[in-house]
Amino acid sequence: MEKRRRLPEWLKMQRAAGENYSRIKHLAKDNNLHTICTSGNCPNIGECWNSGTATFMILGDICTRACRFCNTLTGRPLPPDSDEGRRLAEAVGKLGLRHCVITSVDRDDLPDGGASFWADVILKVKEFNPGITIETLIPDFDGKAQNLQRIVDADPDVISHNIETVRRLTPLIRSRAKYDRSLDVLRFISQRGKITKSGFMLGLGESEMEIYETIDDLLAAGCHVLTIGQYLKPSDNHLEVVEYVPPEKFAEYR
Repeated sequence: MEKRRRLPEWLKMQRAAGENYSRIKHLAKDNNLHTICTSGNCPNIGECWNSGTATFMILGDICTRACRFCNTLTGRPLPPDSDEGRRLAEAVGKLGLRHCVITSVDRDDLPDGGASFWADVILKVKEFNPGITIETLIPDFDGKAQNLQRIVDADPDVISHNIETVRRLTPLIRSRAKYDRSLDVLRFISQRGKITKSGFMLGLGESEMEIYETIDDLLAAGCHVLTIGQYLKPSDNHLEVVEYVPPEKFAEYR
């Protein structure tokens, strides 16, 4: 059995403990809320929660897709919880957040992919928390314009959709998604005047040329904000890390 590669020093994570960490953990549990931090087994959970930051995940914790970098459960999701938006809005208030980040599982089982539910949650968080800014990390909704427009009309401050990887690796890493469809989603959002954000991972075997091509594609689609991160294998069942990219290489891509 192949031994898992050790993390380099620059990727050592902050311990998942502390007052803010405990506060977010208990608040999410007490209100039956999900976070991508726990559902996706994110290695940055200690750093984020200790600083009082969390990304809430709506529409349950079971995804209809099975991306090979993500640890979120795959299967048949439960029906949407009509009270989830209220609980989330109240939790945001209890945490005293001025900026709220929301994402969701993919819900290909729903006629609109969950877009109307998304819009209701955004509006509920605004209603309960005047002055808050909201960032949404959305699925592709199969690229359907009417579903994307529902998100735009709910008027979050930032709409993000991650392209996740370079064109060549997309079929391997997220087989139910399409590289060009993700670009179309970002273009749709940007053309409607919204701050548009995306992100992708390094360390999956992409070349430097492919990285720059992806950056160029995102810029051409109207992306305003881009994050690039290191892929970390969330479990033994996921894709292997091909390379740990050093900090100086990330600096070159800025």
